[in-house]
Amino acid sequence: MEHLVESIIRLDHDLFFIINGAHCPLLDPVMKTFSNIPVWIPLYLLITGGLFVILPWKKALIALAGILLTFLLTDQVSSSLIKEWVQRVRPCHVPQWEDSIRLLEGKGGLYSFVSSHAANVFGLATFTGLVYRKKWYTTFIFIWAFLVSYSRIYVGKHFPADVVCGALAGMLLGWIVYRIYLFVIIKMEKHALFNR
Repeated sequence: MEHLVESIIRLDHDLFFIINGAHCPLLDPVMKTFSNIPVWIPLYLLITGGLFVILPWKKALIALAGILLTFLLTDQVSSSLIKEWVQRVRPCHVPQWEDSIRLLEGKGGLYSFVSSHAANVFGLATFTGLVYRKKWYTTFIFIWAFLVSYSRIYVGKHFPADVVCGALAGMLLGWIVYRIYLFVIIKMEKHALFNR
């Protein structure tokens, strides 16, 4: 078992150096943009506005609460629970790798597992994909989530396993919040609260 874990970690390191080392001057600013949280705000505003177009306003408000709950859970579970429990050091904080890594932004916090960026965007993609139920939207938002997550390896902040596990945690939490959203909607419909 120990040998298997060591092999997985070695593969994870090798994949990190392949992705982090595969760069070109044109792609660097694109990946930095995907990695930059404030750049996401216009997209999130569009997603939120879209809820009020496709849903009655009361359901849209509940869906908006679902988005906020998804972000709260993905961020807290990834940052406050898993990172503090696992305490895997970011690749950019490994002293012997300083000359081998292309770090395109600041080092950030000490721990990397799991990626909060990946958890957040895949949580959002899962929850809103289930609410929107439009193939074009689901395809778009999951491509966006993949690019954001990939950028975290590219800029030197995360190992591939951090991103994959962050994405899985985000999808699970997004699905759980969607089930809560459905429960609330069904309860409100049962009590005819949408007609008031």
